[in-house]
Amino acid sequence: MFDIVALGEALIDFSPSGKNELGYPLFSENPGGAPANVLAMASKLGARTGFIGKVGNDPFGHFLARNIRDAGVSIDGLLLSDDYPTTLAFVSLNERGDRSFCFFRNNTADVMLTQDEVSAEMVSRCRIFHFGSVSMTAEPSRSATLYAAKIARDAGALISYDPNYRPLLWRTMEEAKSVMSSAIPIADIIKVSEEELSILTETDDIEKGSLILSSLGPAVVVVTKGAGGAYVRVGDYSKSFNTFDVPTIDTTGAGDAFLGAFLHCLVLDNGIVDRAGLLSIDYQNLDYAMSYANAAGSLATTKLGAIPSMPDNPMIRKCMVGNSMLECE
Repeated sequence: MFDIVALGEALIDFSPSGKNELGYPLFSENPGGAPANVLAMASKLGARTGFIGKVGNDPFGHFLARNIRDAGVSIDGLLLSDDYPTTLAFVSLNERGDRSFCFFRNNTADVMLTQDEVSAEMVSRCRIFHFGSVSMTAEPSRSATLYAAKIARDAGALISYDPNYRPLLWRTMEEAKSVMSSAIPIADIIKVSEEELSILTETDDIEKGSLILSSLGPAVVVVTKGAGGAYVRVGDYSKSFNTFDVPTIDTTGAGDAFLGAFLHCLVLDNGIVDRAGLLSIDYQNLDYAMSYANAAGSLATTKLGAIPSMPDNPMIRKCMVGNSMLECE
């Protein structure tokens, strides 16, 4: 039995790591991919996690398999493809550490995951099933993702969804909105950025947008606001939470660290097993889970890369001591 199973992309993030003697940028190879990042965070907090996906049978794929496994995540559902290479992403950072991506993902292994390659056994034996929209940008992985989500839902798992909009991976904004929106009714928990909220609800007003998302099915709606913190809605209850003041150098994986910590703290620590449990959550426990997740996401920005930057429970709790905006080391 798994606490969390996630399906989707595992890829290489090439992150800036200085310059060579000629002044040209150097890049370091880091394991990444949002679903794998979420699992790595939850695993670091003690959750039993499993990953389903496909990478190339190449040095990058073997590097990912090794690092995902070393993060404490089961790779029983990870396939190595002899036909398709591993996806690569080059990360650019601005002066604030905010990142943008350039993807090399044409007919790569994660996109070519098929329904019959999905481990139905893993999906049907988890408490939480998590997926994002990156695996829905093209077929056959789109159908494989929705197939797995249906299996998990029918088996009684809670469904976590991160629309995770990456404009370069979609042909048009209209296609992105249509496909991302189609998965909202499946979800019990949805996490969106402010940009994704605007795309999906056609409003920049977080109160209005969260109400729209809530009306479409999710019991818990979370909106992350980068350095501005995060917002949560459960039914009629809503609240904003500040982030923590940390020395940010790379925001890659921060939202995934937030979500992995949030799922662990809200669902697993509180023994929630179904949608009714989410809707009846004690608001003090919800508030604590949001602050805990904010601390995790904040700390993840203090190191380069995604999986390598995930903080552990003592670090998160230390960061939470005192008021929000406390400086964390």
